Amino acid sequence: MNNIGTPLTLFLREGQQGHPEATNEFTILLSQISLAGKMISREMSRAGLANVLGVTGDINVHGEVVKKMDVYANNAFKQAFQHGAQVIAMVTEEDENPVVFQENQSSGRYVVYLDPLDGSSNIDVNGSVGSIFSIHRLNDVASLPTNPDLLKKGIDQAAAGYILYGSSTMLVYSCGKGVHGFTLDPASGEFLLSHENMKIPSRGHTYSVNEGNYQKWPAPTQRYIDHLHKPIPDDGRPYSSRYIGALVADVHRTLLTGGIYLYPGEAKNPEGKIRLLYESSPMGYVVEQAGGKASTGTKRILDIQPTTIHQRTPIFIGSYDDVSLAETFMRDGKEDKK
Repeated sequence: MNNIGTPLTLFLREGQQGHPEATNEFTILLSQISLAGKMISREMSRAGLANVLGVTGDINVHGEVVKKMDVYANNAFKQAFQHGAQVIAMVTEEDENPVVFQENQSSGRYVVYLDPLDGSSNIDVNGSVGSIFSIHRLNDVASLPTNPDLLKKGIDQAAAGYILYGSSTMLVYSCGKGVHGFTLDPASGEFLLSHENMKIPSRGHTYSVNEGNYQKWPAPTQRYIDHLHKPIPDDGRPYSSRYIGALVADVHRTLLTGGIYLYPGEAKNPEGKIRLLYESSPMGYVVEQAGGKASTGTKRILDIQPTTIHQRTPIFIGSYDDVSLAETFMRDGKEDKK
């Protein structure tokens, strides 16, 4: 059956029957996320005219300069969740502590983890950016969650996904039953199914990494990138470099065409830059559901037990064979002998 063109809410109600998360409240929650995405997409489309370019002058919990659109995106999700009864708490890159929706205490069943606007340094140059979300269902809803309650493994996610703001706006999600992509139709204002049951190639021919950090990387990472550079046509090398500078955009391209995205640890910062709960875990969940792999270089991302809500981790994500090869370099310090 060809479902292309099906609206998101209809697909959630009819296409996910039999799945444990196929409930009315879950459909409402995904609709709230899509509403925030529409608000952000609209604001992005007129950013140069709406005084939302540039910085606020504030520094966030990670020591990063806050962009005006970071604040707008964060508030858009807060507003979306306040008007429903599904979300009891929200963990976001922009807030040092969890945001608890006390008005939803009696009915909220879900916690949402968010990077409201990934890659915001691209905004002022009209580059692609995105939103990343991870959804966990709480087992005990008798009381408001505390920080330890929010330290969830990626394998336990009820759903995860991202919204990409590029040449078109796309919402991609999985709730453990495949990966599906919806494109925002400007005429109807609806997210319509455009990519059903997305699958990542087992191997690609591109890699995405900030090579400006090459001298900061440990030797195994350098050797792996050197391996990809070597011209061995029978092995599909050299790989081409493709780097947008936004996790969502780079992983989305990798999901469609194959290859690998990596943000490794550095000698002085072995934990890397990417946040576990609201970046690595949700993107890893989506890519694994599409047949790919997500790793720190030595272990599966989704198996990590978080210890803090803003914990960081190295990430190697993409085609299964490409990530598996990278792991051999990271684990063994393997050198290319060819």
